[in-house]
Amino acid sequence: MEKIERFIDGFTRFQQHYYEEAPELYRDLRDGQRPSTLLIGCCDSRVDPAILLDCDPGDIFTMRNVANLVPPPRGDIGPQGVLAAIQFAVEDLLVERVIVLGHSGCGGIRALMQGRGQAPQPTDFVGSWMAIAEPARERVLQQLPEASDEERHRACEQASIIISLQNLQRLPAVQRRTEEGTLSLHGWYFDLASGSLSAYSPRVDAFLPVTEAIATAGRSGAGTAPCRK
Repeated sequence: MEKIERFIDGFTRFQQHYYEEAPELYRDLRDGQRPSTLLIGCCDSRVDPAILLDCDPGDIFTMRNVANLVPPPRGDIGPQGVLAAIQFAVEDLLVERVIVLGHSGCGGIRALMQGRGQAPQPTDFVGSWMAIAEPARERVLQQLPEASDEERHRACEQASIIISLQNLQRLPAVQRRTEEGTLSLHGWYFDLASGSLSAYSPRVDAFLPVTEAIATAGRSGAGTAPCRK
């Protein structure tokens, strides 16, 4: 069993670095935060966004949940913690971009592909939550009837990112700011096996290496937000 002292020691190192060796950052942050980016990521312990993207405190406003999902803006899907975080980031913090960061080997998507999002029991909170991505599962099963489970899981992981981007665009504040050109939406996918990062390109309706996707979006004069469907 891992001892809790490991985390206490970790905090001691954090404190020494940020409050003794380089106190300037938290001196600036103590009066407020000004993150440029809202990052919606997965709870998975292997994909901490701040570590993956080498961020300092204050760089990203982070919302993490099972399978990095964004629910549709409806009042019948339970507590609205995710949507509240998005609204706060977009309307109050005025972030410049929103990134939905998915990853390979997602346990939530595996549960979805095993049918857990279909008619979940009232106490199956994971199943109820994963039902948000049921359209992604249906699309994958329809388009890849002969594919292996691994191929389907990967396809669903990426399709669910697109579903979340589409749900983001249904939020009034997000829609207004994207139309104004003051907010961009991005769907990223991290492959744990290869260590590679890809991004969704609506121009080709596929995930490309992230630098290629961003360059392509820049040449077209558009962001990486998906078209509304």
